[in-house]
Amino acid sequence: MKLFFLCFYLYSTIMENMEKYTTGKFAKMANVTERTIRYYDKIGLLKPSSISEKGYRYYSKEDFFKLQKILSLRHLGFSIDEIFPMVANEDNLKDSLELQSTLVEKRILHLQLLQDALKRTMSSIENKTFDWNTMISLTQLTNEDSNLAEQYKNAKNLNVRISLHDLYSCNKQGWFPWVYEQIDFSKVNRLLEIGCGNGKLWEFSKQDLRNREIFLSDISSGMVEEVRKKLGNEFNCIQVDCESIPFKDGYFDTVLANHVLFYVKDLNSGLQEIVRVLNPSGVLYCSTYGSKHMKEITDIVQAFDSRIALSTTSLYALFGLDDGDKILSSKFHHVEKRIYEDHLEIRDAKPLIDYIMSCHGNQNEYIAPRMADFREYIDSLLEKGPIYITKEAGIFIASCPRK
Repeated sequence: MKLFFLCFYLYSTIMENMEKYTTGKFAKMANVTERTIRYYDKIGLLKPSSISEKGYRYYSKEDFFKLQKILSLRHLGFSIDEIFPMVANEDNLKDSLELQSTLVEKRILHLQLLQDALKRTMSSIENKTFDWNTMISLTQLTNEDSNLAEQYKNAKNLNVRISLHDLYSCNKQGWFPWVYEQIDFSKVNRLLEIGCGNGKLWEFSKQDLRNREIFLSDISSGMVEEVRKKLGNEFNCIQVDCESIPFKDGYFDTVLANHVLFYVKDLNSGLQEIVRVLNPSGVLYCSTYGSKHMKEITDIVQAFDSRIALSTTSLYALFGLDDGDKILSSKFHHVEKRIYEDHLEIRDAKPLIDYIMSCHGNQNEYIAPRMADFREYIDSLLEKGPIYITKEAGIFIASCPRK
């Protein structure tokens, strides 16, 4: 019997150490330095699967898969802070490789466009038709490559935040169908949406949009490209900064800004531009939040770590439900406020954690290295029942701009 247990112990020990690699071997297999592996361990980005009693660190095949993802994202231009939540997500190998493939495809497409632009510029020099405006466009195109990580992050974070509301909102109509319903399409011939994001609003289109000019714009070229692919040729998709709208005075009868105005750097300048491009009877539909919107999520993260701030600024303080009508009244003769009644009842940890990690604050710094602890903390809250989250959102309908 003792021999049996001895053999079993040896077998277990052998199996336990199979497919495990020391820091040196692990680094050599990945063609990186041991210093890199130790650094990822130190900051909590890639911890070893096990540590022996003597302090030796051992890495597994699963760790190698995670390292591959880290190195790929670093190569594509993502910072360590941006990679933290992406690696913390519990995705499988196939999903991870699909993500990397999509990002590489975007990089290849951009490089092809850049190569074509370089060839056209060289040709114009040879044909003596060179124009310095061509060089300006080429410079802008060259710089856009560095924005790949930012474009992906913006699109991913937006989808994550929308997903939480789709999953757990108690108003079954949904935010986007409700916003769409507020628009009086009988008066719409030319519409401009400022900050269209991923174009989600137009998935609920019930109107015949033929013979109407609908322009969907965003400051992010990545978002514009995503919307163009998603919605096709029925819409005009353009990159636009709200503070410099490239249309003539009075061109539009309708402007839509869904949760956008609080992001405009100079709100007064942005509103002046909107007023300029609206005709005298034009209408602005602009949605925003109230001061209590999603406040329980802030309470949750600060109870975990009081240093966490999910946003560097309070968006509702810049343009919110409480004072948005006063701001708009200086630019429009008539302003109406409509409230969307809803709240969330969250039942699962992962969508909530994904939402929290998608925010614009410093949560990556304090949560990502302690993701396992944070997940356990959220699970403990859910053991008491669904987590209730207040929603305070609505829309202003401002008409007849003050010219």
